[in-house]
Amino acid sequence: MCLTCLLKIIDIQNSNNSTFNTELLDYEKFCSQILEAEPKIRFATVYDEWAAHVGGGMRKGLKNLLSEHAENELVNLSVLDWKARKDMSKWLGKTIYTLAEYDKVKRFSFYLGDEHLLLISAERDCNTNDVVDKVIRIYYENQD
Repeated sequence: MCLTCLLKIIDIQNSNNSTFNTELLDYEKFCSQILEAEPKIRFATVYDEWAAHVGGGMRKGLKNLLSEHAENELVNLSVLDWKARKDMSKWLGKTIYTLAEYDKVKRFSFYLGDEHLLLISAERDCNTNDVVDKVIRIYYENQD
């Protein structure tokens, strides 16, 4: 991860209770920019704390590896994990992102404050640091 991105994360964590300020974020635009920035990303979607879709989706031309039911189950599990991590933050600090690596894809969860969760899936051979750096950079570009 680039030093500038780390310093921005530390600065935002120290300045308020949320890891990211998402009040004015256009989630469709944000997710589209993520997909444009990294061709290895297959899916970028934001959900709220009730697992409701807020913006984003699958890259055009790609087939979802999950059935609709399996995708909904994975989103619900991700939201539960997010809530559990929020409870642990009083001891460990706020979670920035988590990563799960599967045989076929990598799945990232970015915690956008207390109300939104960004889920990304990418090709397994993607560069993890590049994905994280690009997502954080795009987030901050959308704050202006």
